[in-house]
Amino acid sequence: MDAYHTWLSNQTYLNWTEPFFTAYHYKKADLPARYRVQVIAEEHLRGAIFFYDPSIGAENFGFFLELLKDRVQQQGYTLHSGNKLQVRHERYTEEIEKLVLTPPASDLPGTSLCNQLYGNVLLDYIKVNNRPGFIRFAVNSYQDAFFSKPLPFEELLEKTLQPHEQPRR
Repeated sequence: MDAYHTWLSNQTYLNWTEPFFTAYHYKKADLPARYRVQVIAEEHLRGAIFFYDPSIGAENFGFFLELLKDRVQQQGYTLHSGNKLQVRHERYTEEIEKLVLTPPASDLPGTSLCNQLYGNVLLDYIKVNNRPGFIRFAVNSYQDAFFSKPLPFEELLEKTLQPHEQPRR
């Protein structure tokens, strides 16, 4: 974990947070971008898939997943579960690291509605033959009379990829 903390303190992540943020918005506008991103826009599932690029480096891409998790937790979310799964296919092996983060259990102020914020946050890191493939960053929301309307995924994306940077110590 020391390497990750050095990566954070050196703000190495700035090499990818802005480009991935831009790539997401460029993809929505059907414009070319430096990195490949796929937009997830299903009825109750919103998010982005960030595809690995060799220019990033495998270690940096793994740290990028940690950064996303940490930044979601800074929004009040709790790591609910995390697991790793290995699936052997005929010609390749797929490794899946799944993290589920949940919002704090609280009511929306002034109501009796459960405040789901953005919904449950799903982070999946997929590797094929031990090589980085992509990171899926998505929110799964409830459409129920007992839950608040979910906040837009784009707002969470901005808070995780474009936060006000902390001054160096």
